[in-house]
This record gives sequence, structure tokens and C-alpha cells, in this order.
Amino acid sequence: MAGRLLRAAGGARALLAASVPGPCPRRGCASEEEAAAAAGPEAEALLLAMGFSQAQARRLRGLQPRWGPRRAAAALEQLLLLGLSAEAALGLLERSPELLRAAEARLKERAEYLRRLGLGGGHLQRAAGRCPQVFTLPRRRMEAAVRVLREKCLFTAEQLTEVLQSCPGVLLEEPGSLQYHFQYAYFRMGVRQKEMVKARLFRMPFAELRTRHIFLERRGLYQTPVKGQTQTNNPKLKEVLHLPEKDFVVNLARATLEEYEVFKKLLAREEEKEEEEEEEEEEDRDTVYIDGDKGWDDGRRA
Repeated sequence: MAGRLLRAAGGARALLAASVPGPCPRRGCASEEEAAAAAGPEAEALLLAMGFSQAQARRLRGLQPRWGPRRAAAALEQLLLLGLSAEAALGLLERSPELLRAAEARLKERAEYLRRLGLGGGHLQRAAGRCPQVFTLPRRRMEAAVRVLREKCLFTAEQLTEVLQSCPGVLLEEPGSLQYHFQYAYFRMGVRQKEMVKARLFRMPFAELRTRHIFLERRGLYQTPVKGQTQTNNPKLKEVLHLPEKDFVVNLARATLEEYEVFKKLLAREEEKEEEEEEEEEEDRDTVYIDGDKGWDDGRRA
């Protein structure tokens, strides 16, 4: 099935290249959108030959007016090469039409880069489905995230592969935020790399992790280890991360949902107040600096 789809995709691209002219700079020539519309019947026939239904072909043509069938066929071919089904590839283009803007060479290069990171086979398909931005984000941004995981978080090569396979979204994170997420779990929660990988730390947004941890901490159910020791048995990281909110609150935190909601509101106020105080301190430092400069300019400072 996959081979037939790919052979048909190659045929589609060849025919579309011959039947759809590129943009013409001379006045009076058909625009790319007009040319795409003219090639509609041929494009739909080829999509049917690739295994798409008529309904799927119409959905794809709805994505084409701006970019044209050639771009769509090229993007489809690359997604099929990842092992995606026709429906999955079409759904991905509908959710992330920016993939149509990506050059074919870039899609190929990005897929190869992700494979070198360990995202091969089904892992690459899942990464494409969960966070298609990995195909359009600047590569240097993803390389920065990988460097943080290796050099700052000190994950081994094997652990890094496991992190990327289970949480490909880390490649989209700002390096500073990614490092802070790790450091919070490592220093405040006393969790080591092996447990982070096993529990899939980066699956949960940092703000939610922090809220759950502080709630447990203030209820006396979690302590930051000192030299690896605590006076209580801290819950496992996977319990903190993966329990549904109701189970987390009732069974792990031994509280009510109402108490947790009140806590979240109070914590948000605390954070807001802390931010205001930090801004005031920053303004005070700026004022002292400016006044100091004035004194220097007036010759009143030695």
C-alpha cells in the first residue's frame, strides 16, 4: 500500500510539473492560483490513484489555492515517506498548513536530522502528529534544545534518545525554559535523570508540575531531599505527573478539589505579587544608577 502511494505521488508530481506553469512575470499570464485551479481535475484524479478518497481529495484541494497542487503533492510525498497513512498525512496538512510553505529539500533534511536524533520509524510518525512544528522550526533552535539536554541537564546519549522519543515537544522549547524545568525537578524535587526519563518529565507543562509539587509540599507530603535524605517518603515523580487531577488531589494530596482550586488561586496571587516586587526593585536599582550618573556628571563624586 505504501509503495503504491509513493509511486503514485511521484507520478502526480511529474504530471503536475508539466501541466501547471510557475508564476509568470509578464502581464496577462495566468497566476499560480489560476493555474492550480486549471489543473484541478488532473490533480484530483492523481490523488484518487494515490489511494485518497474523493472527499479527501476535495479537502486537499481546499488547501491548495494559495500554494498550488505541486507544493501539496511534494509535501504529501514527504509525509508518506515518513510512513503516515493518507488520512494521517492529510490531517497533518490541515492542522499545520505551514508545512506547505516548507521547501521539499527542507522537509527531507529535517526528517533525516530527526532520524539521527533517534526519531526513526514510528517515533518520527508520532513526532509529526504531536508537534508538526519540528519540520518548520529553525534547525538551530532545535539544536540549542539538544545541547541543553546533553550539556546542561547531563542526560546520556541513550537517555536523550528516550526523552525525544517520548516527548518530542522538548525540541520546540526555549533552551532557558527547558533548563529551568530540569533544574526545578533536580534541585527542588530531588529527582535524578533516570527517574525523569522513566516518568517522562517533559510531558507535563512546567507550570502544572510546579503547582502540584508546591501543593504537596505545603501539605507536608513532599520534602526537598538534603543529601538524598528526607523525613517523609516523597511520592514518585510518575504519580505527580500522570495521575488525573481528581486522583492527584484526592488520593495523593489527600485533599478536596475545592481546596486545590483555592490553592491555585492563592498561588497565582503570590506569583503576581512577587513579580510586582521584582519590578519595583528593578526600578529602584535603575533610579540609583541614574542618580549616581548625575552625581558623577556634576563632579560631586570622586
